[in-house]
Amino acid sequence: MKEQIKKFLNEEQDPKAIEKVTSKLQDILMKNEEVGYIAVQKKPALTVLPDSIVMTNKRIIICQPKNLGLSMNFIDYTWDDIEGTFVKENILGSEFSFSTKTDMQVSIDYIPKIQARKIFTYAKEQLDILKNGAAQSVITEEIAPTLIQESELIEEMETEEVTDFAEIMPVVSNYAEPVVDNTSASTEKKTSELTQDELFAKLQNYKKLLDNGLILQGEYDAFKKEILSYM
Repeated sequence: MKEQIKKFLNEEQDPKAIEKVTSKLQDILMKNEEVGYIAVQKKPALTVLPDSIVMTNKRIIICQPKNLGLSMNFIDYTWDDIEGTFVKENILGSEFSFSTKTDMQVSIDYIPKIQARKIFTYAKEQLDILKNGAAQSVITEEIAPTLIQESELIEEMETEEVTDFAEIMPVVSNYAEPVVDNTSASTEKKTSELTQDELFAKLQNYKKLLDNGLILQGEYDAFKKEILSYM
């Protein structure tokens, strides 16, 4: 416990006040809740017990001693309820205040200036984390439908491509059939009378027919052998 108390005595906090607050906090902290900073009032009247402000990663807790320090009231405000935080530096310390989304104003005075600056900075950091987390959640919700639409569009495009390919296949076969007939006619015309370019073009036509599955490998080899004999 002493080590935990020392953690919050960096800016001249009252050790007795910190000890009382930390001993009570153990019973009210939620799961995964961590204390980030504790600021303690420094009132001019020594007989008055100081209030404390506890900053955690989940809320702001106002600690108010009662009955000469024998009991303590706790008032908490979660970060998502807080609209904004403010610090006003006076001659005798600073006044830290914050407003809630229900238009409630909460303030504590006589906070040492350095402690007031610390809790103000910590509060700003927590509000920024909350704001950025909400913004990322909104962006994720907006992106998700877009990704689904793009995925559906891609699937639709792929389906269209397959359909078009199926429609193209008969066209290729129809185009290739005259080539077979032409080669047959040219064979009757004598392959030996063709020029080198014509022979090469004829060999390419047979290769296309083979690639498209319109002739067998054995047929292609026979045509190729015949053409090469004249080249």
